[in-house]
Amino acid sequence: MSHAPQSPVSAPAAPPAGAEAPVAARLSTLDRWLPLWIGLAMVAGLLLGRLVPGLGEALAAVEVDGVSLPIALGLLVMMYPVLAKVRYDRLDTVTGDRRLLVASLVLNWVLGPLLMFALAWIFLADLPEYRTGLIIVGLARCIAMVIIWNDLACGDREAAAVLVALNSIFQVIAFAALGWFYLSVLPGWLGLAQAGLDVSPWDIARSVLIFLGIPLLAGFLTRVLGERRWGRPAYEGSFLPKIGPWALYGLLFTIVVLFALQGEQIAARPWDVARIALPLLVYFAVMWGLGYGVGRGLGMGYERTTTLAFTAAGNNFELAIAVAIATFGVASGQALAGVVGPLIEVPVLVGLVYVSLWLRRRFPHAADAPVPGPRPADRTREETAR
Repeated sequence: MSHAPQSPVSAPAAPPAGAEAPVAARLSTLDRWLPLWIGLAMVAGLLLGRLVPGLGEALAAVEVDGVSLPIALGLLVMMYPVLAKVRYDRLDTVTGDRRLLVASLVLNWVLGPLLMFALAWIFLADLPEYRTGLIIVGLARCIAMVIIWNDLACGDREAAAVLVALNSIFQVIAFAALGWFYLSVLPGWLGLAQAGLDVSPWDIARSVLIFLGIPLLAGFLTRVLGERRWGRPAYEGSFLPKIGPWALYGLLFTIVVLFALQGEQIAARPWDVARIALPLLVYFAVMWGLGYGVGRGLGMGYERTTTLAFTAAGNNFELAIAVAIATFGVASGQALAGVVGPLIEVPVLVGLVYVSLWLRRRFPHAADAPVPGPRPADRTREETAR
């Protein structure tokens, strides 16, 4: 039986008039069991890190200028198919939406870091290393995995491309300054313990270039050259379904490598991991809920509201871990807090993908979001399958 999804989780097909099929019933078998594959990848990574002597050290050694090559490879493979699906000639419809852009900037660069600062001090006041690591995670806004979560939840691809680009620009400009503010200035004003952060704009720009710039350029060139050669209908109906599954393969590979790298450290300090996990759970849920609340309050449709929510909830774990290791050391509590980020983020945001899909049919649709149903490429795939 062939399976050629247009995205890792296909857009649900429209049910007959008056019927409301459950989300799971409208997904393919592979898509329906996505949480299982991700759970197995997490367990496999943890077991590999614990049972294969020296594997974590070997994976960590495969890096160039502080960038882990296995993780970079997984993220690039994960992001390329999704970015090849973006209709770049429609980006102007997103850049002209000031509600979306301003809401995203406020959620990502005002509320997100502030919420993580508050949660870090509420839950980890007696653990300064973990507290500092958590604050760093809150400052690293997502530019990679959010593209996958958005696509899984059938969000607006063009909006996701614009918002991650916007986050990237602000990350290069504002990360170091915000780190100084939240670790030194604000705690000083409140009479709390202070910390420092040593990170250069080049380190941040390099992360942005590798984890967003390369797959974005590859996706853009693929779209332009593919449409020029085959035309848009053939490109979206034939080519995209062939490369679509690679996004899922890249995601699973990245998860295995991440957890293999830190499996021993996570297993050695389970209580510490649980302490760090609790504020992260609150953070992801609150930021996602704020994104949905703001989107709905501003009258946005499902697609852009979903994109706003996931870009607000996700974090750039690779940057957070790299900054923590460079500043405090690989065995530091700050680095462990960064590692726990994806440990919690992956299952929580996968769960929120399914919550989003459940909300899809119950969401009021504005002009920027057509009534849900298969996208054009999805219809082509379904007709071919029949």
